[in-house]
Amino acid sequence: MDGAGQEPRSWQSRPGERGHANHRFTQTSRDRVNNGSGQAHKRAAQAGENPQASNYPLLPGQREENFGGTGRFFNHGRRNQGGQANSGSTGHWNEQENEGRGRKHQDRQAHERARGSWNEQENEGRVKRYQGGQAHERARRPWNEQENEGRVKRYQGGQTHERAREPWNEQENEGRVKRYQGGQAHERAREPWNEQKNEDRGRKHQSGQAHDGARGLRNGQENEGRGRRMQPGENPRFHQNPTPGGAQLSEQPQQTKRIGYKFLESLLQKDPSEVVITLASSLGLKELLSQTSMKPTFLQLICQVLRKACSSRMDRQSVQQLLGVVKESNFLKICLPQYVSDMITEAVPAVRHQYPEHIGNIISLLQDLISIFPASSVQNTSILLTVLPASINALRASGVDITEETEKNLKKVQMLVQHLQEKRREGTLRADNYTLMQPQADGQEETYRTMTIYPTYNEVHHDEKPFLRPNIVSGRYESTSIYLDTHFRLLREDFVRPLREGILELLQSFEDKGLRKKKFDDIRIYFDTRIITPLCSSSGIVYKVQFDTKPLKFVRWQNSKRLLYGSLVCMSKDHFETCLFATVSNRDSADLAQGIVQLCFNTQSQALLAEVQPSDSFLMVETTAYFEAYRHVLEGLQEIHEEDIPFQKYIVECDAHVKEPTYLTMGTTYNFAPLMEDSPTDEDMHPDGLRRQSVNVLDSNQWPSMETLRLDESQMQALSLALTKELAIIQGPPGTGKTYVGLKIVQALLTNEHVWQSTVQKSPILVVCYTNHALDQFLEGIYTFQKSGMVRVGGRSSSEVLKQFTLRELRKKCEFRRNLPMHLRRAYVNITSQMKQAEQELHEGAKHLECTTYGVLHERHLEACIAPQHWDSLMSGLDEEEFYYNGSMILEWLGLGVTVFTQSAAENLGAENPGGQQQREEEQEVEAEEELLEIPEEADLIQADRVIEDEETAKPRRRKEEAVHELASVLLAMKLENQEEGTAQPQQKAMQWEITAAQRKKMKQKMRVELRKLSAMTELEAKTIRDVWQLDLSSRWRLYRHWLQMYQGFIRRRILQHEQQYQAAAERLAELRLQEDLCILKEAQVVGMTTTGAAKYRQILQKVEPRIVIVEEAAEVLEAHTITTLSKACQHLILIGDHQQHRMRPEIARLLSPHIYQELENHPSVLKYENIKGVLSNLFFVEHDFPEQEIQEGKSHQNLHEAQFVVELCKYFLCQDYLPSQITILTTYTGQLSCLRKLMPAKTFAGVKVHVVDKYQGEENDIILLSLVRSNKEERSGFLQISNRICVALSRAKKGLYCIGNMRMLGKVPLWSKIIHTLREKGHIGRSLMLCCQNHPETKTLVSAAADFSKVPEGGCSRPCEFRLSCGHVCTRACHPYDTQHKEYQCLKPCQKVLCTDGHRCPQLCYEPCGPCMVKVEKTISKCGHQQMVPCSTPDTEFFCQEPCQKKLNCGHTCNKFCGQECTTACPELVTVALKCGHIQQVKCWITEEMKHGMPVECKTKCSVTLECGHVCPGSCHTCFEGRFHKPCNRPCKRFLVCSHKCQQPCTTECPPCQLDCQNHCIHSRCKKKCGESCFPCAEPCEWRCRHYQCTNLCSEPCNRPRCNVPCTKLLHCGHPCIGLCGEPCPQKCLVCDREEVTQIFFGFEEDPDARFVQLEDCGHVFESQGLDHYMDEDDDVIKLKVCPVCQTPIRKNLRYGTIVQRRLDEIERVKEKIQGPVQEIESRRQSLQAALAGNAVLQRNLPLKYLMLEDKLRVSVLSTKSIGLIENLLNFYERLADLTNSMSKIDASERKELRKRLDEVQKWLDKPRLSFTGQELSDLQVEIQRLTYLLSLLARCKGASGRITPALAEEIASVREILEGTKKFRDEDEAVVKTKLERLCRALPVSGLGISEAERVQIVSAVGCSPGHWFKCKNGHIYVIGECGGAMERSRCPECHEAIGGTNHTLDSTNSLAPEMDGATHAAWSDTANNLLNFEELRRLL
Repeated sequence: MDGAGQEPRSWQSRPGERGHANHRFTQTSRDRVNNGSGQAHKRAAQAGENPQASNYPLLPGQREENFGGTGRFFNHGRRNQGGQANSGSTGHWNEQENEGRGRKHQDRQAHERARGSWNEQENEGRVKRYQGGQAHERARRPWNEQENEGRVKRYQGGQTHERAREPWNEQENEGRVKRYQGGQAHERAREPWNEQKNEDRGRKHQSGQAHDGARGLRNGQENEGRGRRMQPGENPRFHQNPTPGGAQLSEQPQQTKRIGYKFLESLLQKDPSEVVITLASSLGLKELLSQTSMKPTFLQLICQVLRKACSSRMDRQSVQQLLGVVKESNFLKICLPQYVSDMITEAVPAVRHQYPEHIGNIISLLQDLISIFPASSVQNTSILLTVLPASINALRASGVDITEETEKNLKKVQMLVQHLQEKRREGTLRADNYTLMQPQADGQEETYRTMTIYPTYNEVHHDEKPFLRPNIVSGRYESTSIYLDTHFRLLREDFVRPLREGILELLQSFEDKGLRKKKFDDIRIYFDTRIITPLCSSSGIVYKVQFDTKPLKFVRWQNSKRLLYGSLVCMSKDHFETCLFATVSNRDSADLAQGIVQLCFNTQSQALLAEVQPSDSFLMVETTAYFEAYRHVLEGLQEIHEEDIPFQKYIVECDAHVKEPTYLTMGTTYNFAPLMEDSPTDEDMHPDGLRRQSVNVLDSNQWPSMETLRLDESQMQALSLALTKELAIIQGPPGTGKTYVGLKIVQALLTNEHVWQSTVQKSPILVVCYTNHALDQFLEGIYTFQKSGMVRVGGRSSSEVLKQFTLRELRKKCEFRRNLPMHLRRAYVNITSQMKQAEQELHEGAKHLECTTYGVLHERHLEACIAPQHWDSLMSGLDEEEFYYNGSMILEWLGLGVTVFTQSAAENLGAENPGGQQQREEEQEVEAEEELLEIPEEADLIQADRVIEDEETAKPRRRKEEAVHELASVLLAMKLENQEEGTAQPQQKAMQWEITAAQRKKMKQKMRVELRKLSAMTELEAKTIRDVWQLDLSSRWRLYRHWLQMYQGFIRRRILQHEQQYQAAAERLAELRLQEDLCILKEAQVVGMTTTGAAKYRQILQKVEPRIVIVEEAAEVLEAHTITTLSKACQHLILIGDHQQHRMRPEIARLLSPHIYQELENHPSVLKYENIKGVLSNLFFVEHDFPEQEIQEGKSHQNLHEAQFVVELCKYFLCQDYLPSQITILTTYTGQLSCLRKLMPAKTFAGVKVHVVDKYQGEENDIILLSLVRSNKEERSGFLQISNRICVALSRAKKGLYCIGNMRMLGKVPLWSKIIHTLREKGHIGRSLMLCCQNHPETKTLVSAAADFSKVPEGGCSRPCEFRLSCGHVCTRACHPYDTQHKEYQCLKPCQKVLCTDGHRCPQLCYEPCGPCMVKVEKTISKCGHQQMVPCSTPDTEFFCQEPCQKKLNCGHTCNKFCGQECTTACPELVTVALKCGHIQQVKCWITEEMKHGMPVECKTKCSVTLECGHVCPGSCHTCFEGRFHKPCNRPCKRFLVCSHKCQQPCTTECPPCQLDCQNHCIHSRCKKKCGESCFPCAEPCEWRCRHYQCTNLCSEPCNRPRCNVPCTKLLHCGHPCIGLCGEPCPQKCLVCDREEVTQIFFGFEEDPDARFVQLEDCGHVFESQGLDHYMDEDDDVIKLKVCPVCQTPIRKNLRYGTIVQRRLDEIERVKEKIQGPVQEIESRRQSLQAALAGNAVLQRNLPLKYLMLEDKLRVSVLSTKSIGLIENLLNFYERLADLTNSMSKIDASERKELRKRLDEVQKWLDKPRLSFTGQELSDLQVEIQRLTYLLSLLARCKGASGRITPALAEEIASVREILEGTKKFRDEDEAVVKTKLERLCRALPVSGLGISEAERVQIVSAVGCSPGHWFKCKNGHIYVIGECGGAMERSRCPECHEAIGGTNHTLDSTNSLAPEMDGATHAAWSDTANNLLNFEELRRLL
């Protein structure tokens, strides 16, 4: 300090007195406290300070002598130096949602929690590095990067304490922080992820390291690459499954390779497929197209390359990926429009003439963009489409030739865009899956190319018959287009019709009560179907779907045809108004038995899945058609180009003259040597002989002989035809050697491959077969002469030889992978990387979604979805002391808990559900009915045929079930499965004894029923609920389901993006696999495919271009299937088929030939069929004349006599040892079908097929039982006279056909007459069927009716069996032909075997295992000596003694278990304990032990303190924090508000504005605001008019007309005159009809003869007008609406009294405005608070989310005086908390934990939702904050004075701490004691040392700006600074200890010293050393 008058500058806080004014707390009315003089703390702004961080907290241990306030210290100017910045990325949620997400950071380390699954782009770039430290941030929402980047806040110093909050606003969120033991961070996971998972996700970080919040599933390599490294002992945030094969996906930063001119030029030389795959997988593409300007030549090249890429027909997903990048690029939006517009000004003619080519490329690109992205590309292409026509016109005008094709294409694009824009305006164009429809001329049918394959809405709802063209079987087609159209429509109708008709029938049956019991012919129905969760498979996203299995209990899934792979299902939850279509993607019979199937939804349905939740219940309908086969063929027909179809002249034009294959010429020779089986002879070796082997193939004379080739004549003709005609058809019955000839054809073609093989591109021979079996046979035949070069594509092969030729095996070969083109390998890595990443992200959410269906979610995971008032109500529901740490509150609430209250509920579960019995009965009926339906099929065999072998890898990767169940144990409070019961259960183990097994079973049964219910509470319903415990149990479950749906919806939305990413990548991978397969197939010589495989691989076949196609089993293959397998390169088609019958035995075939078929040739195999057992004839028709019955309103018929007969006959055949699968019952009417099923219990007939004839076409079986039904006097035979139906009915049987019908009546039908004649000739018809006993062949039995079968009860005859069984008993059955050795017979006689030495006999039946002797005898238990009744066979050592246990537990109480059980560890005896608060309470004994280890026990002692409002506190000792924070008064206010509503708030001095919906309404409209808000006045004209007067004002203004008192002249409905007045609404009461009611005396004028009446519209009461006029005109000096004199309903709407009503409403509006407060004053206060908040760096740094919350609150558009006062108080309180939090570093680390706990308690109380602070709350908060301020100051002083504390001082400190750390309320007398003692301690322990952090020291030194050596300290160590030269020139006194400081004449006082700890100086700035050094520096400069 240089010169007099300058004092040493010391910094100290200004003392303040304790009080409201000290802390700027405000209230409105009571809540408002005016700011006093001590309120504003001046902040010293020193040089160099940070203006944005000008508030600095109290530094405990500094110069803070007066403990009455929170003083301010000087500005430290800290800017993240030496510390770590903890940034809370806020995401896209408002602060209400974000608030409270803080974390406790220990030792300046940020512990963050992964907030979910975010994609890599979002994650990258989120690690921010700040000066001197590293950012710890946590992304909290899946918002895009731009949003996130802008939200990162920089907080200076300190640590951010955030709590994850979720979808509730701040007022709802406040107060939800939960305390965890040990004073850890108080945090509630607000998103629906499990708490334990979240808690595990913290990171143990070493000091000073960056810890990034990984926001999803990331493996180690990924995390390391993102700027962090896991430390030893760290827990990963999500448990991860290893990637398949053990490979780990490396996520090292990939170098983006830039795309340049040369690279693009090279692409032009490549195949379109390679171009598009290369570009789609290039990371540099987006960068290339993001440029805003580029050279024209470069742009032209890009357009060329894009056009070539988009021309690839095989790689549509890659094209979509590529165009998706183009669509959003600057290239499309800026560069192309600029390039096109620049064409107009181009001066160089040569350049101009090149433009048409480039314009063509641009238009082609536009066409592709619009076709793939019709919705999203319209906007992005608009500029380009605007400038294109102008440029084309300008070019044409300058002489440039624009081709007609270019203009045509442009016009087409313009029309499409116009069409799309119209659809957009209509609102029908919402997504890119919109199907572009070409405009059709009037009356013209929609082209098949744009038809949807799936049923349309009109087809399903209106039975819209499709337009069909008949298949032309004779003659030519008009055109190829019509040919394709015909086959497309017919094939589509083939699978759509059953689904369409089935759904139509179902829609008509929805109102039927017995819908579940109704049977449908065309469809199968699954009820209560739910889409549970998405799963990842190699083919894309599939969904786990669950359906109700109760109606399907008896289905044998391993054999059922239900839900086979590829079957189509349609799901709807709104009566098929909207439909989701899917195919079965994976079938597991074990899963199906549990009601689980995996479905793959089509593209249109995937878009609708976004909003679907697991709780949504669908009706699922399955069609029996194998949809996948249809789909591939139908899509192929739509895609195929007409000009690409080969052999059109034969197929379409029916030209009979077939030419030779194009590759054959007259000189072409074939070598037939390999076809000759024997080795060549000497003659053959001669040159002439060689010529005979190599012959001119077109010259039949040169061919080898039939004998040489080992062929017969027909085979020789077939071989010749096949090799010399481009279209050859070979037919013949089985056994004629068709396959043999086919193999010869293939051998000849392969031997002479050089003839037909192309030199440019190799192509294989394609062999197509209908079944896998035929394909295996044919390829095995080829293998005999061709050992390599084959590829098999089809279902699972049973041939070991052929397995090596499957695609899967061929792909595995290492040389294949090595030889793959580089672009495929690169794309493969790129796509699989994306899939793995998306799968990891998706997996976590899917697990959570699935777990929600496993049981009841624990409330802590639902908290985000529970409204705050419901949460508070739920959590305060029970008072059991152990519940705080033992149970799940939501289980208790739902009647599933462990309390006595819910145990009684569990006991009465049946009573809670009165409809339950009926429901169970219905279910039993359904089960019994369904028992009759299911017919097992060889499902696995069918599935094996359907599944292409390669598709087996497409099953979802099986997640470890234990991982899901482990998560379920965390998430769920109770699980449905009988496993460990979730989070609540480990603690409940101690209390398991309280719930019996029966009770638990009932609980789970109840839970299962409730979880399947659909009814959930609506949002509006939920809002009206205040106390959730007042709801009945049914309503509780409805509310729970509402919460659950919100939870599921949240997760569903979160994972949707990852589903889409995975699906897109999987579709690209599928295309890539096709490219790989293409590489394999191109190298093959023979490719064998099933028709399904050929349809699926049709695109590959178009690329492979097989020149020769051979179709085996051609008669079975539909023409459409064959067409889609042919490529335009096909030059040779050979069809091999069978046209002879080989099913029926000859006597059955004679019924059809010649009556139906002219000739049928029997295959030899049918002659070898064995005779049917148990009957004398293999064919018989039983005649009868029992009448039919009409049912279903005459639409169908049934015949009970026939039904009973065929059922008994079926049972008889089953007794003959025929398998159920060998028998089919057919009937001609659906009515008979129902009748039959009712007679066929499943236990007897399981497996027997029962069908209507029409549905059995194409099927066959060994034995057919046919019921013809029709039998009536009118001799109406219905459709039994249709020959086609007769043919189908009679041609299904292979070995035995038995028919029953009225043959006399049917004989009137000509065809039947002929058939009956044939039957009579052979004796195969009669009134009785002759049965023959197999055991006694001489015994015959005639049966003509069902009753006759009683003569053969067991299928033999009536004699007894008399077989001696192995047990010695005799078989008691009648003669039976089955089980002749009685191996399966169960003897039902008593066993009576002796079981033990005591002679006890077996009590079982003879066939049952005897088992050990269970007779109870008395035994002495050796362990305890008790006598017990024990089963004879049980040793006493293994028996648990049932005597009560007498042992004493450690606690001294007697054990309550049985003697033989292990003693309980949790003693349930009630004992009295003293709690920490001092109260006495009874708890269970075992809890006392836990209390010793710190377990908290809630004190339930009533608070009983009288609150400021005068009421007694409703809380308990625990809820009121032992009196520190009292529970708000909950007495209902009940005062009437100005709006006439009752106040809904609890006890309050000032009622807040009414929060109910406004009830004000007029004749025009209703106010939709809250009642407490100002209404908008109605601006419509007033409607009050009559013949005499009319009001001309507005509706909201007082009327300017008088009341009209002229009587109304109208008549009422009853015919009597109206009792009202002119112009008023007529009262609904009549003076005649309702005289007593109307004339009831109220005002006194009611009985006057001329009395007229007015009806109040609001309530309907009728009053005499004169009296009511007087009542309404009275002025009662009260601002409120007039009310009905009877019911007190406010009068709001009445024309007669409109002026009075309006005047009252105006007065009420003025009151509302006054309550709201003056707008200008509120706005002024808002701005001042915003300024105060913006300048509060301490709050922003230490409580960043509270800071943001307050920012948001101050941004709310409408604020009232009360709400602005609330915000002001919140700001003051949070500022105090932030100051204290900031000062935590000044105390010893060991003290911080407990202080943090106390601060969190204050914050928790402060966070509670409230409309304003009550006086009690203000008082409680301020007192507690003041107490903590004292405590923090004391601890800081103790830390600074360590080593100087004497025992006496220690005792003094302990006494102060006892008061400050106490849990009782901090009273005024306590404060007086504390202040006195603290002042003494301050004097005794002056603080030495700096007492500030290193960062603060640096900032202070920097701010002062002095060079080293200016800082000094007094004798007691208090720091001060001397300015100027640094030499002391003046003495003064230390403001802390009053000792001398400074000095004179540049000489420091002898008691003072240099303070090197402040600036590191070694000497004073003014000293000999300094001067000597200065001289030395000057000398050095001189030298």
